[in-house]
Amino acid sequence: MEIYNRLNQIRIANKSTAKQKVFSIVCATVAGVILGLAAKIVDSPDFNPIFTSIGDRLGIWVFVATLLSVFSYSPKLAAVKIFAFFGAMLTVYYVYTTLVLHFFPEREIIFWSICAAVSPVCAYIMWYARGSGLFSNIVSAFPITVLLSEGFELRNAYLPFHTHYYLIPWLIGIYLIMIVVLLLTIPKNKKKLLAILLIAIIISLIMIYFNVFARIFPGMKSVLQSVI
Repeated sequence: MEIYNRLNQIRIANKSTAKQKVFSIVCATVAGVILGLAAKIVDSPDFNPIFTSIGDRLGIWVFVATLLSVFSYSPKLAAVKIFAFFGAMLTVYYVYTTLVLHFFPEREIIFWSICAAVSPVCAYIMWYARGSGLFSNIVSAFPITVLLSEGFELRNAYLPFHTHYYLIPWLIGIYLIMIVVLLLTIPKNKKKLLAILLIAIIISLIMIYFNVFARIFPGMKSVLQSVI
């Protein structure tokens, strides 16, 4: 109860009807289906490889999930929406891969399933990013940290002699755009921008130095860069 009261001091849930909640979850599910199908379609030689490179990486999905979470009515609804979103997206993507393309990428499925499993907890916490106080600043910095860390690693995404080496500046530019969008949309008080960015930079430097992503998800680098 004490924790609940403290969380309410950071941000109070908006009142919503059952109809609004159901509609919100349905919209998240539909978005998951559409984006899952789109991600599978662009994962083809017929499309510009930049779309495949974006869809195969963690950053874009952290970006989308963050926006879905922070603009939910409550933290509980954010958790349900994100689980519905990732569940629908991954189901469509890998059902298509397995049944239509007759390919079963076990390692990728395990990795993204882990992401989907922990996503409701992350969404619940992320909802408080639009609150007040130091805790909201730290939470707001989390998705930006992921984008900064993964964006930094893009410099090694392709070898100089690789035909897709030219994509690096384009991908970095897209990551910078996503970071700017999150900085401008997440905090209600724009005076918090510098504090959030500073926290994100510090945490991302620590994560890069200790190679945190690879330690949490062994082999993740090869999964996320499977398009190379």
